[in-house]
Amino acid sequence: MSSRRNFLKLSAIGLSAPDVLSSLNSKNFPTKQKNASNDFLQLGIAGYSFLNLTIEQSIEVMKRVEIKTLSIKDFHLPLNSSQQQIDEVKAKFQAADISIYAVGVIYMKSEAEVSNAFEYAKRVGVNLIVCAPDYALLPQLEQQVKASNIRAAIHNHGPEDKLYPGPKDVYDRIKGLDDRIGLCLDIGHAMRAGIVPAKAVADYGPRIFDMHIKDVSAAVAEGRSIEVGRGIIDYPSLIKELKKIKYSGKCSLEYENLMKDPLPGIAESEGFFRGVERVLE
Repeated sequence: MSSRRNFLKLSAIGLSAPDVLSSLNSKNFPTKQKNASNDFLQLGIAGYSFLNLTIEQSIEVMKRVEIKTLSIKDFHLPLNSSQQQIDEVKAKFQAADISIYAVGVIYMKSEAEVSNAFEYAKRVGVNLIVCAPDYALLPQLEQQVKASNIRAAIHNHGPEDKLYPGPKDVYDRIKGLDDRIGLCLDIGHAMRAGIVPAKAVADYGPRIFDMHIKDVSAAVAEGRSIEVGRGIIDYPSLIKELKKIKYSGKCSLEYENLMKDPLPGIAESEGFFRGVERVLE
């Protein structure tokens, strides 16, 4: 709860109750449209948030929270989808003014799976694959990146993951590879692996292409994924570091409390994240 307390303290600096009421009633109060400014980080949704929802239900959630970019998972768009099937799914999102900016997480256990992932990304029309390749497949991953100019962001999955538990485990494997191979920094899994997200951003910033945003109850393997602001991640420090490095990728909310209605948790997480940004302006 420390990040929530810190945010509330920051919010209170210099603001009396009349000040707050005046701000709320002001015509200059920030709106969602202003959040699209270059001054704000770009929020997206990581598709795993919608594991128990149909495409249509997922779209309704995104419309309610006014987040317009999605990293799509294969349960909504299987890797073996035909071009017609892909176009039909994309048309549903486009009709709601939502763009698919990445695919994944895609696990790669064979050379065929690496090749298939890049062909799939081409058919979907994205330039970013969030992935988790076996170590032996990194040379082929690099070849595919060079041939297609599609970037690959390797996802860290926490202490249980034997390949990439933390961001350093990704970086140490890719630092000598083509610079279009980077990280999808999952800050919750990083925290459970004992890595402070703000430090990871400072250490690996230029190679961070994507982020999965969440909070966790504790910095241990058993830590639970919870709504942003309810856990231990220091969001003011994280956002300051992202602004410092001029991070231009997506901060995709990944709500892992896989209920039939994730809307309240996603909305709360979005609100806290944006609130911290506003306080830090």
